[in-house]
This record gives sequence, structure tokens and C-alpha cells, in this order.
Amino acid sequence: MGALPKKKVSKGRRDRRRSHYAVKPPQLILCPSCHKPTLPHRVCPHCGNYRGVKVLEVEEE
Repeated sequence: MGALPKKKVSKGRRDRRRSHYAVKPPQLILCPSCHKPTLPHRVCPHCGNYRGVKVLEVEEE
């Protein structure tokens, strides 16, 4: 048989442990070339630049 708890875990202790489980919104930065919000350390999906260098060809809609 597996390990079982000896005492009941109180609601306060359980909820304090779970306080870090919340989903946080993504941290966005402004692209230096087009000034639109993008995820850090990734190619900008709007202009195709990464660290000031054009690395992706983006087709216009």
C-alpha cells in the first residue's frame, strides 16, 4: 500500500501551497522595429525581425 497522510491537511495549508498555481499573463515586450507587443526572445510575428536583424519574411494581408 502507498504512503498515506497521518493527519488532515487544513484548508489554509492546502490553499497556501496552491497560491502559486495561478496562471499568469504572458510577459510581453515592444518590438524595437515595429513597436508591437511580442514575446521576448522570439522573432516578431508582425515584422519578422529578431534583435534588429530581418530573419523572417512576413507576407502582408
